[in-house]
Amino acid sequence: MGHNLEPEGRKPKDRPLRRGWTTGACATAATKAALTALLTGEFPDPVAIRLPKGEEPTFALNRETLTRETAIAAIVKDAGDDPDVTHRAEIVSTVRFGPVGSGLRFTAGAGVGTVTRAGLPIPPGEPAINPVPRQMMRDVVETLCAAHGRPADVIVEIGVTHGDELARQTWNPRLGIVGGLSILGTTGIVHPFSCSAWIHSIHRGIDVARAAGLRHVVGSTGSASESLARSLFPDLPEIAYLDMGDFAGGLMKYLRQHPIEQLTIAGGFAKLTKLAQGAMDLHSGRSQVDLAFLAELASAQGGDAALSRRIEAANTAKEALEIAQTEGIELAQAVALAARTAATQVLADSGVSVGIVVADRAGGLLAHV
Repeated sequence: MGHNLEPEGRKPKDRPLRRGWTTGACATAATKAALTALLTGEFPDPVAIRLPKGEEPTFALNRETLTRETAIAAIVKDAGDDPDVTHRAEIVSTVRFGPVGSGLRFTAGAGVGTVTRAGLPIPPGEPAINPVPRQMMRDVVETLCAAHGRPADVIVEIGVTHGDELARQTWNPRLGIVGGLSILGTTGIVHPFSCSAWIHSIHRGIDVARAAGLRHVVGSTGSASESLARSLFPDLPEIAYLDMGDFAGGLMKYLRQHPIEQLTIAGGFAKLTKLAQGAMDLHSGRSQVDLAFLAELASAQGGDAALSRRIEAANTAKEALEIAQTEGIELAQAVALAARTAATQVLADSGVSVGIVVADRAGGLLAHV
């Protein structure tokens, strides 16, 4: 399977979403190219690797450098049509031979973070290179060294150009990964809009909170709702706040298997209405507010038939809320209660208790149950 870059910009409507490659796959390809050059004096370009599920993509080198002691190969990551912060980032592998008997060692180059907290797949003090990318690179190093009749005593330094700046757009600082990005991936392939990287970050955030012994975490849909939650729970540490985004289901399904005593979900009125309806993905493109559902909630709060008709005819959830407020109906409170019921059903038998915080667009409090 070739690695064919397509022109930047919006995808034509008539073609499927294009897959891309993980940072782990790019790091593996760069490492293979660099080590091959160190062993033979020549860089393979393009360089082919085998992914965990058997696919064999090829990667063009962006730059290469060979000296007597080191070889450097760099590959520009193509994330396909996935909205990934590392799309077009340059992944760099610098390879050198280590002392006899030292084995394979990974180090963090510029732009790759170092783990400082427990609860992640890699222990504190290690470069933030996840287990599957490590194994992919180990396989490449051991195979190449064996083919050239020498032990796999190799130092592999992985870096990401400007990775320290890109990392500020990720969860890494909150997870205790300092200095740059993580090298991630389990299959080597980025599936467009699977949003697997975000859900992966939610899972790692829960792992870190559990390892730190926290009893309460907050999943928020955005910055305004997180700020509101911080004002309500000022004693919670930074790692208690999980940037849930639209992935309420991804958060709760993982908590069901890896429970923490208390979960608070904080979000805007419209997103929490969708949760109250039973939606687990709160993205506007994948779930919609049911105005008839809001009309029923208003009716249960004492609203009359005329109010229900006005709510059903509303243009947005915000307008429905405002209509209810003019009649003294606590629609946000009703949504909070229904959202808590929906979340509690997902977390049934897990021992996790649920609270809901509903924020307005300015981050003010509409309801808290």
